[in-house]
Amino acid sequence: MLNTSFVARNLIPMLELKRLMGLIVLVGGVLPWGPCSPQAQASVVSKSHAQHDALGPLRLVSLPTNQWITPERAPGSEVMALKPHLPSYPEFSVGQAMSEAISPDGNTLAVLTTGYNKFQDPKTGQADANLQNEYVLLYDIRRGAPVFKQTLTVKNTWAGIAFSPDGSSLYVTGGVDDSVHVFQLASGQWRETQEAIALEHAHAVAPGETLKPIASGLATTSDGKRLVVANLFNDSISIVDTLTRKVIKEIDLRPGLQGSLPGTPGGTYPFWVVTKGNSTAFVSSLRDREIVAMDIASGEILQRIPVKGNPNKMILNRAQNQLFVALDNSDSVGIIDASNFLVKGYIKTMAPAGVTLPAKSYTGAAPNSLALSADEKTLYVTNNGTNSIAVIALTPSLGETVALIPSTWSPEHIVMSPHSGGLLYVVNNKGVAGPNVGQCLGSQTTCSVKNSPVKKAFNQYVLQLSKASLQVLPVPTSRKVLNQLTQQVAVNNHFGYQMSEAQAKTMSFLHEKIKHVIYIVRENRTFDQVLGDLGIGDGDASLTEFPKSITANQHALARQFVVMDNFFDPGEVSGNGWPWSVSARESDFGVKMLPPSYARRGGTYDWEGQNRNVFVGSPVSERSTLTPSLPKDPNIMAGYNNVAAPDGPNGEKQRGYLWSSALRAGLTVRNYGFFTGNLTPTQQEGNKTPFASNVPQVAVSDPELQAHTDFYFRGFDPAYPEIYREQEWEREFKAFVANGDLPALSLVRFGQDHTGAFAESLDGVDTPETQVAANDHAIGQLVERVAKSPYASNTLIFILEDDSQSGPDHVDAHRSLGFVIGPYVKQGGQVIHQKYTTVNMLRTMEDVLGIDYLSVNDSNQPPMSEVFDLTQSSWSFNALVPSVLYSTKLSLPNPSNVSSASLASLASKVKPRHDVRYWAAKTRGMDFSQEDKVDAVIYNKLLWKGLMKTTYPKSMLRNERDRD
Repeated sequence: MLNTSFVARNLIPMLELKRLMGLIVLVGGVLPWGPCSPQAQASVVSKSHAQHDALGPLRLVSLPTNQWITPERAPGSEVMALKPHLPSYPEFSVGQAMSEAISPDGNTLAVLTTGYNKFQDPKTGQADANLQNEYVLLYDIRRGAPVFKQTLTVKNTWAGIAFSPDGSSLYVTGGVDDSVHVFQLASGQWRETQEAIALEHAHAVAPGETLKPIASGLATTSDGKRLVVANLFNDSISIVDTLTRKVIKEIDLRPGLQGSLPGTPGGTYPFWVVTKGNSTAFVSSLRDREIVAMDIASGEILQRIPVKGNPNKMILNRAQNQLFVALDNSDSVGIIDASNFLVKGYIKTMAPAGVTLPAKSYTGAAPNSLALSADEKTLYVTNNGTNSIAVIALTPSLGETVALIPSTWSPEHIVMSPHSGGLLYVVNNKGVAGPNVGQCLGSQTTCSVKNSPVKKAFNQYVLQLSKASLQVLPVPTSRKVLNQLTQQVAVNNHFGYQMSEAQAKTMSFLHEKIKHVIYIVRENRTFDQVLGDLGIGDGDASLTEFPKSITANQHALARQFVVMDNFFDPGEVSGNGWPWSVSARESDFGVKMLPPSYARRGGTYDWEGQNRNVFVGSPVSERSTLTPSLPKDPNIMAGYNNVAAPDGPNGEKQRGYLWSSALRAGLTVRNYGFFTGNLTPTQQEGNKTPFASNVPQVAVSDPELQAHTDFYFRGFDPAYPEIYREQEWEREFKAFVANGDLPALSLVRFGQDHTGAFAESLDGVDTPETQVAANDHAIGQLVERVAKSPYASNTLIFILEDDSQSGPDHVDAHRSLGFVIGPYVKQGGQVIHQKYTTVNMLRTMEDVLGIDYLSVNDSNQPPMSEVFDLTQSSWSFNALVPSVLYSTKLSLPNPSNVSSASLASLASKVKPRHDVRYWAAKTRGMDFSQEDKVDAVIYNKLLWKGLMKTTYPKSMLRNERDRD
């Protein structure tokens, strides 16, 4: 039942509680912050049960971020799947739409995908060349509602799409193909009649010249004779003659190559382009937070315009005297005088004044695109992070956000039609994945999920399940309707959340008693994959790849403390799993880069402090030492800017991480593996006692962590047994015990459960079973050391996976593992059905430590108070050795009361299903040097085939002949 007093305490004052109580309905659940059964997650109320008032239907869709979306809430709003209408796959829909363009006559809408979009035939699982593309979907919008007309396919792209001024040509950037596609209209059909325009970059500006270029945003001049293209990874723009289809000029945007002092930051990661007439181009430099204004004819840079946030998409008004820029991190729109290149001011997009509480400036709205009304009195801005559209009333002086409209999940672009009174068209990047039990299907023997047979299913990888859509939205004009829509967005994002009296009492007590938090982040597992066989909670043993015999400590910890069977990772993969795990949000750039990067359509892993594989947090003079392939050129990634770093509260640039908040509060921090990269010389690799050998293992990519990192703790490396990381942590822990100075916050990365690099693995820890078991053993050892130390009474240990991409789950592809261990935690394996996410775990640690929140998300979501029992102060734990580890060469303790002879017998019986030769052959050519460099679709199926009794058919394993 709806707790009225709870709602009254926890919603903003402006909400009309009576109306909301009558409207909010969800199958199997209640309000977003209330208890909700696992079956209710990602559920939608059926149309027959949808509630209506003056607004549209209220269908609450639960997200793995613990937010809600209601894209049909605005009157007349409709959401359409993006179907390319392929002849062989008429019902197939695509993912990750990024950009749109409307033809000059206003009759045609072009929607561009830039994403993962690699699929297999849904019936056979075989690769089909027709399903490995990106798409331009063309719609007739003369009457408002989009009518599908045609699909254009391109192998690769990256955000850029624009019509020629006369509407006869459509330009689409080729992304990693370093090109521009030109489609021309003839007899009512669009066709590409010539080869794409080559931009002729041999390589990108990157270490060792190995990274490929990426053609990004583009725009034409008013006369259509010139095309200006942003080269995202070359820090330049190309000027193309549209008649000859040749590049006539390339301008490097970096100051050090434009007459300034070498090493001066600027011009990197150019993303979007807007042209003014035929003379001026404005280019957004995402990493360096500036707009570069340049003369198109001469190539002269006219002005570098610094802005407060990361500049995203931009538009000019009709008179071309005002430039509007969406700014991530500052959660605002910058308005720039396009004649004198001065910033007129900034308008916040988060919400109208008074809607969000507390008033502190937490970031996370992530505005990313803009559209002007026909009379140019209103600006509409998509907020990627809060799934909303900000309605900004413009004034001669500036303007303000006056309302919010609910959008789809992760809106990426908005345009407005000049017809039908002005319709808004919004495309989104993400879709709710739902269960991914098909990760186990397509097998020769049918899978049984929750004791029920399940038909074969393919395309079950989380980025394949995440689909894009198009929201068509008549512009709301009624003040009453806009107020109601604003209230709905506030509900969806929990704006104004305040703890209940009971929650506040619990967290205040814990803050008083707990002085130390140890935060462990691991890699890529689902709940069912590890704890499906637990026997308590909502698990499915048929999907368990790493059962109790391999993950003995995790099973023991779940049974001793609590089972969170409704815990979700917001991130789909490590690329956004890590940002969510350390900052409770992801950047809009990260949202854009992630799907094409994981599809090998270009890009680098820019989510843990490195940009283009460069340690941008380290002094420029040291970078070539840390990355030997990096040329000694001060203009490569000049400065310390990080394109994907979050800002902290009140504009603290790139200081929006958990450790940032702890350090601001004056607390001590120690880092073991967060935001580090392994050093490459051979003396680092395979060193089991790096401290004793005085051989540092890592470099740090975030400047704040430089003084707080154990450089002898090796970073991500699945070939390196976790036991040696635990022993390095333990070495320092013993010193802290001796000196009485354990840091308030310890960050520990145990990532060998990712698995891989089998042929290079040390000490026989060279199969998925032994690597996951080694990770499990390290966790058990760490927990036991704390339990048997003087810090047992005042230390809490929090453990999660950064994402859950590498396994099946019958509830949702985002459902994962979460553990809370220590004093005042409920004991006895109590099941916590309350939906919690990474965001709630961060909020809990923040409240326990008494530090500030990181973003609009954790500041408005509850701590995990259901986990705690304030009367349960004592606890203990004895680490277990998963039996499969006795088949390795690790030095392990003898189990109690087991003789050496019995131990030898155990080692001979308990072995992985396949040996290292099998796994090395199956993964030959895969790159495990960094998380997620391998093709996850192939690797997940290899794991299932090698670990489970059922097998995938060869049709599901691309390049199978190369692996047998």
